[in-house]
Amino acid sequence: MDMANKNDDNQTGMRRGQQGRGRRVTASDVANVARVSRSAVSRAFTPGAYLDKDKRALILKTARQLGYRPNALAASLHGSSTNLVGVVAGSLDNLYDSEFLAKLVAELNQANKWPLVLAGGDSCIEDSILSILNYPLDALIIRGGSIPSSLIETCAKLNIPLLFSGHVVDAPFTDCVCCRNGAGAALAVDHLVERGRTAFGFLGGPSSRSSSLERLEGTEERLKHHGLELQIRHFCDYSYENGRKAAKEMLAQAKLDALLCANDAMALGALSAIRATLGLKVPDDLSIIGFDDVALAAWPDFNLTTLRNPIDQTVAEILRLLELRLDSPDKPNEVVLVDPVLMRRGTD
Repeated sequence: MDMANKNDDNQTGMRRGQQGRGRRVTASDVANVARVSRSAVSRAFTPGAYLDKDKRALILKTARQLGYRPNALAASLHGSSTNLVGVVAGSLDNLYDSEFLAKLVAELNQANKWPLVLAGGDSCIEDSILSILNYPLDALIIRGGSIPSSLIETCAKLNIPLLFSGHVVDAPFTDCVCCRNGAGAALAVDHLVERGRTAFGFLGGPSSRSSSLERLEGTEERLKHHGLELQIRHFCDYSYENGRKAAKEMLAQAKLDALLCANDAMALGALSAIRATLGLKVPDDLSIIGFDDVALAAWPDFNLTTLRNPIDQTVAEILRLLELRLDSPDKPNEVVLVDPVLMRRGTD
């Protein structure tokens, strides 16, 4: 390095040190140190923008030395899109919701969208959405749960499209992706009836959840088709612990040879209770089928027969609907129904 460049670098470093560490370096700082205009700094970081080659090189060098990077959010506010997408997730204690969220975030990033994620159950969903609406969102994705109509109206006034995953909502600028829950339950019933099962129980999630109610309805309707009735139903919170507890209570009240569960976590809890404390053999004495096909279901210790609620397909549809809505904000609402798949393993 020659002496002139060394002195120049030292002067730049001194200026950087004078700025202190209490704030982010700005484009104005770069412009002052490089002795160029603020607009020249902006053009240096804008692909295709005209700027003298030597001046661009000087600006980029100065920016590196100062530790400057453009503020993408501030820049995007000058255009029509921020690439920020709000995601109101379900409970991350729920195995399916956590796997779904991981896939959704990865695909949003791949599409150059930047998710602002809020996790939580129904109890805090309204406050969560109100807080996330303070940001200039391109869209809001809501996984499971329900939101008040007043919040849907607020999103419409702010021109923030809504995408629901897990249930169908009829509202302006709203698209939905949902599993055919009733059809999945019917698949399970048909399969178990073919296996000779006649005494069915249903273990559902919260009675406020449309997905659980649709799975219950599909079970009852298909049993009726076969001339059978549901022997017992029980609702809890989709958790492993309460699935384990509920299975004991249900089998103490009714003699069953088939148990359909509205999600895999409860099915795994039921399976554990039945094997460990009830002295029954699965599937010889009792068949168990879950719903969702989380990764844990396929583990050899569980080998759970379940209905796959396909995450890859669901997320792909969400991304497709998001792009369509952003390209055509006034397009008609769209509802996509995803078909579940029976995954036969060792508990049916």
